[in-house]
Amino acid sequence: METNYHNPVLLKETVDGLAIKEDGVYVDVTFGGGGHSREILKRLGSNGRLIGFDQDEDALANVPEDDRFMLVSQNFRYIKRFLKFHGIKKVDGILGDFGVSSHQFDVAERGFSTRFDADLDMRMNQQSEISAFTVINEYDEADLRKMFSVYGELKNAYAISKTIVAARLQNSIKTGAELKQVIARFLPKHKENKILAQVYQAIRIEVNQEMEVLEEFLLQTPDLLNEGGRLSLISYHSLEDRLVKRFIRDGKFEGHAEKDFYGNVDVPFKKVGGLIVPSAEEISQNNRARSAKLRIAERV
Repeated sequence: METNYHNPVLLKETVDGLAIKEDGVYVDVTFGGGGHSREILKRLGSNGRLIGFDQDEDALANVPEDDRFMLVSQNFRYIKRFLKFHGIKKVDGILGDFGVSSHQFDVAERGFSTRFDADLDMRMNQQSEISAFTVINEYDEADLRKMFSVYGELKNAYAISKTIVAARLQNSIKTGAELKQVIARFLPKHKENKILAQVYQAIRIEVNQEMEVLEEFLLQTPDLLNEGGRLSLISYHSLEDRLVKRFIRDGKFEGHAEKDFYGNVDVPFKKVGGLIVPSAEEISQNNRARSAKLRIAERV
């Protein structure tokens, strides 16, 4: 079945990374168009089970008719709570394909893409109270500066924030085009698309609390995975990838890994293979794949 979400990134590599057992229980925490989930279902036997998570109501249209599958329409930061609610304490593998789906980028009115003029929105959960409009028009200058600096990695975050705050005193900034006009002097022609993409990335991460969500999710995975269970996780920017890499290596996001009484490193996961990135062929067929980084780990 083709979906309007386009091609799942690193499909074979990500699902291979789960080392699927026919009767296992698996979770796809970023169901989206269901591409990864359908590949998992192909490899499961009749007693296998797959649970998908997606907070975006548009994903409901892509649910496969399969008794082995269940969609939880929630943010995956609540993974342990909702698995427990459905009577599941342990699973054999968890797949995550973070970031924004092609569908979300391609639907103009969602406001994720710099290609369209749309209301400032960028909510993955369309019921959320905080949108891009809220962030741009209500955050104070210091919070905007921190957001653009940390999440957008923008060198002139201070000046951009100051300009936005000054502009909104005259009129609210309601659309992408209005925002672009306000910060036009920071968008030189040869770098316009790159800088605007960084601005949008920063706002989107803030609106959806993406870094907090990822941290909360990762911290729950050791308790959820059976011994030998796998994590197979795709990141799209350095901030996400750094969190995933550190957690797999150290079992935490800052500082060094814990050690046992004898000085041996005591971490919940071991790395499986090295960093996996898409081939040139996949990138040519699916531009969204260009920045994807896949890391796989096994519960010890």
